[in-house]
Order: sequence, then structure tokens, then C-alpha cells
Amino acid sequence: MRHVRSIWNGAISFGLVSIPIKLVNATENHAISFRQIHTEDGGRIRYRKICELEDREVTSAEIGKGYEDADGTIIPITDEDLAHLPLPTAKTIEIVAFVPADRIDPLQMDAAYYLQVGGAPAAKPYTLLREALKRSHKVAIAKYALRGRERLGMLRVVGDAIAMHGLLWPDEVRAPEGVAPDTDVTVRDKELDLADALMDTLGEVDLESLHDEYREAVEEVVAAKAAGETPPESPAPSSSGKVLDLMAALENSVRAAQQSRGEPDGKAEAEVRHLPPRKQTPKQQTDTKKSTSKTAATKKSTTARSTAKKTTASKTATAKKTTAKSTTAKSTTAKKPQPKKATPRKRTA
Repeated sequence: MRHVRSIWNGAISFGLVSIPIKLVNATENHAISFRQIHTEDGGRIRYRKICELEDREVTSAEIGKGYEDADGTIIPITDEDLAHLPLPTAKTIEIVAFVPADRIDPLQMDAAYYLQVGGAPAAKPYTLLREALKRSHKVAIAKYALRGRERLGMLRVVGDAIAMHGLLWPDEVRAPEGVAPDTDVTVRDKELDLADALMDTLGEVDLESLHDEYREAVEEVVAAKAAGETPPESPAPSSSGKVLDLMAALENSVRAAQQSRGEPDGKAEAEVRHLPPRKQTPKQQTDTKKSTSKTAATKKSTTARSTAKKTTASKTATAKKTTAKSTTAKSTTAKKPQPKKATPRKRTA
């Protein structure tokens, strides 16, 4: 880290132990920066710093700090005033506590710095603090002053060095009010299973393999225009309409992820069947038992009604058959021919 310029010099206060250190930036920005130009002739647009009282441009050496009061009065504040603030953290990173790393909300994370040892005498206490953090599996919470304000920080071990992440104060993190959906949404287990299958298919990634494709595309455009060539055209966006069927979208996503990884084009349903069953809470188990009991009772009631209907229908059919036989018998009896009476013969004389 010797080639990196330090932005702050001070010491770590670890109880009665003082560790001289230098603060250096742990990150760097690779974004492409642009200049503002006049679109008609390409001339540079510059901002000039003008003194309102003298109506003239001033240099950076003539510019200082000032606090504007409520009535508009400007109160000059010098670097010497800030250097003599009555704060123990003005030149010291004061460790106030050690907590588990999962106690820190990622929303509080800010800029990252490396704490570089400040000279040979500081090597032993620096190493002591580093090894203590390693063995405890904790991070140190500290307070320090930088760029005109007191800040909160988190010290942790990175390799053989100690890094410090600036933290936002808890009251600087907004509550997520009005962000989550305000409508009741029911997510089925099958949908969760497909989401799990998609997550398993995508798997993990080597962060070292990720890079800034936007920056590369901008560099290609700049290079093409500098050479007098036509900039490359962006690929046509995929026609992704409004998602109406969530299950179909999840299944298609699983298949697409499988194809991108060179896996066999299996159905998403097959992936879901191999997922372990989800554990149910006591309440869910009770609800399941109630639902099962209701279903069994409903089936039993339905079966009983069906049997009763069949019995009634059978009785009705039997009664109809009996009535039909009786009617047929009566009809037969009525139509049976009667024997004819004999006619007496007449005697002749």
C-alpha cells in the first residue's frame, strides 16, 4: 500500500493501546467521465468561481469554508478551527465496542478504507488487534472524524490487513415505508419450488469473472468515433411482454438457465420433484389437519348422499316395474275371450 496516498493520519485507540495508522482508500472508481461541451461548436463548458462582493474570479487558494447562519450571515470556519475540535476522535479512530458481523445492517455500509500501519513500532499492536478480531469472529465499532464531521466505522480483517468501512448513523437510514406491495398476495408452494429450482440452476458465480460491460461498450463507442467510424449498434432488446402467467415464466426461466449452462433440456417439473419437502410450522400442520378432516368429512357426506340417491332410484325403479306388471296382468285379464253359450235346437213336428 506504499504507492497509495494516505487521506488521513492518526491512531487507533484500543483501550489504553494506541496504534499509529494511515487511512488509504480501499476502492477505486473506473467509471468513464465526460466533459460538458457546447453542442454547436464542441467548446468546453467551465464553471468559474466568482466572488459576489468583488465580482471577480478567485483561485482555489483564496477559497475557504463558511457556515451560513439562519439570517444569512456567513461565519468563517478555518481548518485550524476544525483541527482543534474538542473531540477525542479528531485524530483517533476510537473503538467503542466489538459485535458479531451480522449485527451490522448492509444498508449502513459506506466507503471502505485500509488501515495502514504507521511505522515499525505500530506493527506489534496492529497485529495484536488483527489476530484478536480473527479469533473472536467479531468486528469493531469505532468513531472517527473525517472531512469535517464525526463518523461511525466498522473494522474487520481482510487478508493480513485491517479494513474500515464507514457506516451511516442509524438515523440516516430510511425506513422502507410504502415500498413493499400493499396488496395481499398468496404465493403457492409450487411457485416457491420453481423459484428454488431456478436459484439452484443458476447456482453460484465467481465474482472475479464479472466485469463492467457498460464501460466496455462506452469505450468501443469512443474508439469508433475517434477513428471516424460508425459506432456499433446495440442489440435488439428481447421482446419480453407483460408477465401474465407466473408459473409459465418460472418454468421457462429454469429451462433457459439449464440451456445456458449446457445442461440437458429437461422439464422444469422434473427439477421440482427432486426438491425436499418444505417443513411446516405447527400452525401450518394444524391447518393441514383441519383441511384434511374437512376434506374427509366432505367426501363421506358426498358418498352418503350418492348412496341414498342410488337406493331411492332403485326403489323407484322396482316400484315402477311392479306397477307395470300389475297393469299388464289386468289388461290381459280384461281382454281374455269368454266362452259362448250353446243355442237350443228347435224340434220339428
